[in-house]
Amino acid sequence: MKNLGQMMKQVQNMQSRMAEMQDKLVDLEMPGSSGGGMVQVILNGKGIVKSLKIDPTLVNPAETDVLEDLIVAAVNDAKAKLDDKLQSEMSKFTGGLPLPPGFKLPF
Repeated sequence: MKNLGQMMKQVQNMQSRMAEMQDKLVDLEMPGSSGGGMVQVILNGKGIVKSLKIDPTLVNPAETDVLEDLIVAAVNDAKAKLDDKLQSEMSKFTGGLPLPPGFKLPF
């Protein structure tokens, strides 16, 4: 029973650390860009767009499809960086313990 008590204590500690990490995710900001920096986006740790900046030279009514593609690329760039950062943080949290495929923390 001593081992069970220790395990429960570890689980509670892990839950506490997970809650702290989730609180910090809101403050995390991850930049992304495309078009050589002409479109820049910042996502928070939850993947929500916080800001979007577009170089004024890109604003051409005849080429909105190019601008749309650059915005999508910038958001995807930031999302990929965010996913890498979250993966890195989670591996610290889990002590390098590999999680099953498709199992994502903290979401």
